[in-house]
Amino acid sequence: MARPASFGEVVAAHRAAGELVVQPRMGFADPVLMRQGLLATRDAAATTVGTITLDSYTRLGDHEAVRRALAAGDELNGYPLVDRGAAVTAAMLDGVASARFPVQVRHGSADPRRIVRTLLECGLHATEGGPVSYCLPYSRMPLAVAVDHWRHCCELLAAARTGAVEPHLETFGGCMMGQLCPPAMLVALSVLEGVFFWQHGIRCISLSYAQQTHAGQDEEAINALGELARRHLPAARTHIVVYTYMGVYPRTPAGARRLLAESARIAARSGAARLIVKTTAEAHRIPTVGENVAALEHAAAAARGVARRAPVADTGIYRQAKALVDNVLTLDADVGRALVAAFARGYLDVPFCLHPDNAGRARGCLDPAGRLEWERIGALPLGGLVDPPPAVRMTAAGLLDALRFVERTFDNEPRSLT
Repeated sequence: MARPASFGEVVAAHRAAGELVVQPRMGFADPVLMRQGLLATRDAAATTVGTITLDSYTRLGDHEAVRRALAAGDELNGYPLVDRGAAVTAAMLDGVASARFPVQVRHGSADPRRIVRTLLECGLHATEGGPVSYCLPYSRMPLAVAVDHWRHCCELLAAARTGAVEPHLETFGGCMMGQLCPPAMLVALSVLEGVFFWQHGIRCISLSYAQQTHAGQDEEAINALGELARRHLPAARTHIVVYTYMGVYPRTPAGARRLLAESARIAARSGAARLIVKTTAEAHRIPTVGENVAALEHAAAAARGVARRAPVADTGIYRQAKALVDNVLTLDADVGRALVAAFARGYLDVPFCLHPDNAGRARGCLDPAGRLEWERIGALPLGGLVDPPPAVRMTAAGLLDALRFVERTFDNEPRSLT
């Protein structure tokens, strides 16, 4: 395999050239199909990087289930990196991954130690997640245990640094629960995971933010994320990655394309360097290679020629996110211990997250304009920064209605929310 690229270096070069990098979530169990998907991504009419998304069994560490499925010829919902083995994966990547086309492994695991060891054995150096963002939504593992696992993974990646390759780690903190989490919490968690990575040796970091319900609010949040990254990670190579909406997706192809185009314009206007796309199949099934390529090209076309601009309003997202980050960093010099303490005290509290280590006292809601706001803040250190809560609390019916807000908007009304 040719020398692998330093993921952050490649993205930075494209950003300097004014190009938005678009990336799929693609993952297939068959190495032949996975290779075809990577080649199709590389050759798309867009500026791309590659993705190997792992299957759910591997994410959970259930390797016996992976082996049973492979032996029976059952379909998996991603690539079983660990159980395929380094030799098979390295052969799959030969002639695909290169200094111009880096490949990132995406997994969703609260304990990615075997995953990280295997991707390094395959000659890869880029992955993503975080001790909070891949624990609270996806597992019941105690947060303190996940923090220890992620500390070990950061150290594994940092030890792989050479003069030619700089390992890259992307936070998933800006994507917590997919929807109905006010942007300040997403920004704060993304920054805090980035600081955790830095503290444990990672020097090339991307910070995530998932598209929410209002484009103007998203642009303000991404701007706040950039400011806090510069404040807390001044010596790191950083960039911002935007995720196309992760909640209930439009069911019509036209609605899905409108939503994807909106996310691409948000990324371009806010100066983000990279966009994780979704396809027209998201509401129905795992997308094909062709559907992934179509999404990449559609997003690239939507972003082309869109100029960066300042946020249209300042509604206090930066001040709220800064208060959350500053509060956590006063709890302990070790960021991992500080994160555990913050959740134990409710100083960090993710709305609608049922993990036992999450207090569950904070809630988000949609205002009449479609903006995400705090319905209640619990013990979050946001007193004086958040307007009084609405008089009417969200009911179960209201929650279901809010969860489908984006689906309805883009399936029924071909317009953006700004």
